[in-house]
Amino acid sequence: MIYVLVPVHNEAATVGLLLWKVRQVFTAFDREYQLLVVDDGSTDGTDEVLAPYTRVLPLTLVTHRERRGYARSLEELLRLAVARSDRPRRDVAVTIQADFSESPDDLPDLIRRIESGADLVLAEARRRPGMPAAERLARRLGALGVRAFGRIDGGAAFGTLRAYRLGTLLRMLRGAGTDLRHDGWAADLELRARAGALARRTETVTLVRPVAPRQRPSRAHPLRAAWAAVRAAPALARSAPRMAPVETEQEAPAAEEPPRRGRGRGRGRGRRGGRQAGAPRSEGRVR
Repeated sequence: MIYVLVPVHNEAATVGLLLWKVRQVFTAFDREYQLLVVDDGSTDGTDEVLAPYTRVLPLTLVTHRERRGYARSLEELLRLAVARSDRPRRDVAVTIQADFSESPDDLPDLIRRIESGADLVLAEARRRPGMPAAERLARRLGALGVRAFGRIDGGAAFGTLRAYRLGTLLRMLRGAGTDLRHDGWAADLELRARAGALARRTETVTLVRPVAPRQRPSRAHPLRAAWAAVRAAPALARSAPRMAPVETEQEAPAAEEPPRRGRGRGRGRGRRGGRQAGAPRSEGRVR
């Protein structure tokens, strides 16, 4: 099973298109999948956009009435995927943003690497065509700072687009003090450090597809977010001192593969997806 994890906050303009694009990807990439989405206190009508998709896609929706932040949403998604899986050594979780700053077309390449033996696959986007200059600079300087001050491999330190073997996440979440202590880019770095410490094999994939035009301005100031991550790096390194180094780095294909014949098994409503009958409409509710 592939669990696609999407943290959402005020993404009414893009989240529906993203979910439908994920469906198209898994129609061609024949794997069983489930979508897990956390709507973190959106106020722009995102909940109205998401509601119809719970009826036509293998989608579980968790809604927060009040915003809890990116890190809390991401951690909740990871825990939900681990709780759903009955085959953590085989199942995969992939994380992706809802604003199309990361492309669903890159998911199959990350998943294949987990299936080939990796425990953690990181997407490196620093040289991705179309990335804003400020973000490109922040990622480059942030990677240097993380490596210098935290002794953490700065490659693919930032960004949500990643693939995890569920068994690795299970060991990480069972450990003591596993709640993410940082937010924003620092949360991505913290998760990379903690999961990387437990991964027997970590790979990176360099993204070469152009970045889609943003539908809204980024909520993060790139240089400020990178600096916050660099400041957090020394403490993160002490909490995960035996992090395995990245073993390989390869480029993701620039063009999509031709679709396979036959229908994807993830189409339609999944057995455990969709809105659950009688689910309470309350804070943190699951649909």
